[in-house]
Amino acid sequence: MKTTLRSTSWTTKIHEIGEEFARNALKHDIDGTFVQDNYLRLKELKFFSAAIPIELGGAGVAHKEMCEIIKTIAYYCSSTALAFSMHQHLISAAVWKYKYKGVGQDFLRHVAENELVLISTGARDWLGSNGDLKKTSGGYLFSGTKHFASQSAGGDVVVTSGTYLNKNNSWDVLHFTVPMTSNGVSILDNWNVMGMRGTGSNSILFEDVFIPDSAITLSRPKNEFHPVWNVVLTVALPLIMSAYIGIAEKAKEIAITKGKTYHRNQKHIATLIGRLNNVLLSAQTEWKAMYYLANGLNFTPSEAITIDMLSHKTNVGENTKKTVAYAMEAIGGQSFYRSNILERLFRDVQASPFHPLPKWEQYAFTGERIINS
Repeated sequence: MKTTLRSTSWTTKIHEIGEEFARNALKHDIDGTFVQDNYLRLKELKFFSAAIPIELGGAGVAHKEMCEIIKTIAYYCSSTALAFSMHQHLISAAVWKYKYKGVGQDFLRHVAENELVLISTGARDWLGSNGDLKKTSGGYLFSGTKHFASQSAGGDVVVTSGTYLNKNNSWDVLHFTVPMTSNGVSILDNWNVMGMRGTGSNSILFEDVFIPDSAITLSRPKNEFHPVWNVVLTVALPLIMSAYIGIAEKAKEIAITKGKTYHRNQKHIATLIGRLNNVLLSAQTEWKAMYYLANGLNFTPSEAITIDMLSHKTNVGENTKKTVAYAMEAIGGQSFYRSNILERLFRDVQASPFHPLPKWEQYAFTGERIINS
């Protein structure tokens, strides 16, 4: 179904189809199924190629605007927003490399021409990665299982990595892309979780999947911090946390709307809303600092930016969780019913700590670099 929307603003387009997304969100949360219908709408409207430069077939949407788009999607459907952010952070990293390294033009054109959906497996890979690569003629054979693969249920290409024992008998991590239609790739139907149930983040099983030499985009030592993370984390984290800001802003709206008519807590409802507002303001302020650090993808990668970005990510996650919890306190026991959207928002916002880096790992990573600087 082709749809012509009234607005040329990308954010306004989301508002025009938002109620449809919200209805679908309820259904997919109950069923624990991927938000495929919402994704088809986003594909139809060219959202998956929106951030690709115009000269490569996209719309040239800026990084900051994409953060706002994801936040707006989350107002209607948390799962769609989070899954969509995983595609967008891969696109943003590729755009940065195109702008500053002069590579990846063909890949970005291919995504734009076909409105492909990219799947990230970085949440569990981090410095060590998992899965084994073995050399074969013309490439490698890759076997392993990648967990937390958001939108794997509806994606086209996996951007992933695996470990390889090199000729010096030391371990490298090789980064590469794999079409989901490749022989040996299968999706495990195991995404049965508390929140973000519609993201379709099933595990992906790779069984002797052929990876041609030409698909390898990076080789780095295993378990060592590589400068590539200074790019990836700087572009990715503002986009990912946009989903949680959207959740928190929706929770505030519900708390205010219900609070005005709910008299059980009338003597202290203003105090509860005031506390909520302070915490949300902190989250919003740090989220904005995140995309300002990314500076529209016009930044020089550095560990200093990465340290700040990871710290902001932890704080935004903690404060969005508090915002939703405070919204539930403000309206009382009615928030405990599944018929209340707040109940789903509370479950969805709990996913924020599981994106790199989890809080305690982030504290250690940041502290070690501060002490050793």
